[in-house]
Amino acid sequence: MPRLARALFTLGWVAIVCLGLSLSPSPSIAGEIVILKSSDLSAYELAIEGFRSQNIADGADISVHDLQGDLATGRKLARRIRASDATLVLAVGIKAALAAKLEILDIPVVYCMVLDPEKYDLSAANLSGISLEIPIDQQLAAMRSVLPNLKRVGILYDPAKTARFVQSASAEAKRHNVQVIAREVSTERDLPPTLRALLPTVDAIWLAPDTTVLNDESLPFILQESLDANRPVFGFSSEFVKRGALLSLSVDYREIGKQAARISKQILDRKVNTPIRTVPDRFHLAINLKSARFLDITIPAEVQRRADERY
Repeated sequence: MPRLARALFTLGWVAIVCLGLSLSPSPSIAGEIVILKSSDLSAYELAIEGFRSQNIADGADISVHDLQGDLATGRKLARRIRASDATLVLAVGIKAALAAKLEILDIPVVYCMVLDPEKYDLSAANLSGISLEIPIDQQLAAMRSVLPNLKRVGILYDPAKTARFVQSASAEAKRHNVQVIAREVSTERDLPPTLRALLPTVDAIWLAPDTTVLNDESLPFILQESLDANRPVFGFSSEFVKRGALLSLSVDYREIGKQAARISKQILDRKVNTPIRTVPDRFHLAINLKSARFLDITIPAEVQRRADERY
């Protein structure tokens, strides 16, 4: 081949390669699976770690993008994802889920680490997910497993924050022959007198996920007052049990990520035709044997064997 022809041939291939590179989507978003997280929280990182640990799709590229707590940033990222070659989006946290719902309509989205998705209307034909809530019937069953004669359980709550939880808990408790005695706490100052008036009327205290009631200062007070009144406390975090509550059911964030990966694989393998909306399929059980002895409560051997944490 003449020298000029060889040069033109080489330049032609260079032009083709350069054109191909210029038309490629941005590597910051492109990929088969994109993870959109609401912020840089350790709980979110555990969920992502669990998700990554599963073989979702052979050879799939996974990229992670952080909203940094800003929904507007999330919507911009979601629009870029929509224009990319992503085949599935994992939305971690409520702001990521909302951004995906608002901007991504034709790519499957799986959300996780979202409390009360119904409140935010996380429903769409392409939107699957896992609620962070623990079903109330399972919470009641766990209470009854260590306190079989439970009849009246007290809940302190702020009606502006957890009224729906109390309504659901009251309705479900009736089916378990348990009465919920709920008392309103609208400010932190209301807590001490309300708790002291409630304790003599109930068999146990059930902690609701309510930031008016629970904070770093109020939790030790609730636990101590309840133990002094010989009343067990049921919570939703192993940290509460470590500090004196009798029992808790909580969510294992890494397991949530693994469950989200299984749902994603079903979607990518086209084994489901409708959105999957579910609850965690495994819960973390913690018990406090020291509190049980103090309260003269016998925790069955079976419950002790099933417990993930014992104090």
